[in-house]
Amino acid sequence: MSEHFTVESTDGDARAATLETRRGPVRTPVFMPVGTQATVKAMTPAELESLGAQIILGNTYHLHVRPGEKLIARLGGLHRFMAWNRPILTDSGGYQVFSLAKLRKITLEGVRFQNHLNGSPTFIGPETSMEIQRDLGSDIVMLFDECPPHPCSHADADKSLDLTLAWAKRCRAWWDAQPAEGRPLVFGIVQGSSHADLREKSARALVDIGFDGYAVGGVSVGEPEPEMFAAVENSVPFLPKTHPRYAMGLGTPPQILEMIARGVDMFDCVLPTRLARNGTAFTAGGTINLKNAPFAEDTSPIEEGCECYACKNFTRAYLRHLVKAEEILGLRLLSIHNLHFYLGLARQAREHILAGSFQEFRRRFVAGYKTRSDTP
Repeated sequence: MSEHFTVESTDGDARAATLETRRGPVRTPVFMPVGTQATVKAMTPAELESLGAQIILGNTYHLHVRPGEKLIARLGGLHRFMAWNRPILTDSGGYQVFSLAKLRKITLEGVRFQNHLNGSPTFIGPETSMEIQRDLGSDIVMLFDECPPHPCSHADADKSLDLTLAWAKRCRAWWDAQPAEGRPLVFGIVQGSSHADLREKSARALVDIGFDGYAVGGVSVGEPEPEMFAAVENSVPFLPKTHPRYAMGLGTPPQILEMIARGVDMFDCVLPTRLARNGTAFTAGGTINLKNAPFAEDTSPIEEGCECYACKNFTRAYLRHLVKAEEILGLRLLSIHNLHFYLGLARQAREHILAGSFQEFRRRFVAGYKTRSDTP
């Protein structure tokens, strides 16, 4: 049994649980807004709290290259630096091994990057990543891994996985050598690309090493949606039911509900704020692009019945005006709405799991949701 994770109710494979961190409990299923560079774009910490955000993300690579974890540590750690007092999960920099493929070289030792800001050499290895996350003051630390691209041959994916598992042991050993008091939670990351046997191999090996939670990585990297679901389905059965499960970088609202139905507890995604900056809002019926002409005289809110600040106070017509005029308030209001939508969806999923009605809620939501052609 995990001393940090308590499952309160299930509905099929969907779970409502509580994850205990050193900065308080996190009720799951949970959506975690992405604050890559010590900020969830366009949002203040007070606004995030008002929306019900329980935990947010920071990024090891980006905070390492600017402003630097040592500076952040001298200023009191990431929580104090950004005035966020609730839990923070930090990605290890492993995703940048994928996203900055043209600017890095991988060895057994670690990864040598050509800094994307100024071209200077930057090294992150398993121990370096753990040290950076310690200095940032992360509450949930992710192991350093290699996220292979899609498509990836079985041979290349197996080679990549062996490297990730070697790094996982080094990450675990690094934390085992640190003082136990006040230690953050440490999560392993299942890799293996689209190959079922490698997903099983990865999950089993990570469980043998032993972590406080387990993520499914290497998803939403360009693969078709059925392969995304398969990656989770080929990983979750080999992870302990007593520990939290985290699908990294996902996804659309229907995808999140489908992942919850497959036993996943935690999610993060840049879509709510990224699409807001492009004038797009999420609704229960799909996305709408407020740049489009039909909204010019539309006096309705983004979504009828929505209780967010944007919907309670402003019309689609006004929001369209702000977006077209490139006013900052427009992207802020759309970010507020989209994050309210995502955070609310996770809360509704939890409520339905506790009530035993999640499967019907999921069916109705997915059937009613569509991605409209006006999405940018």
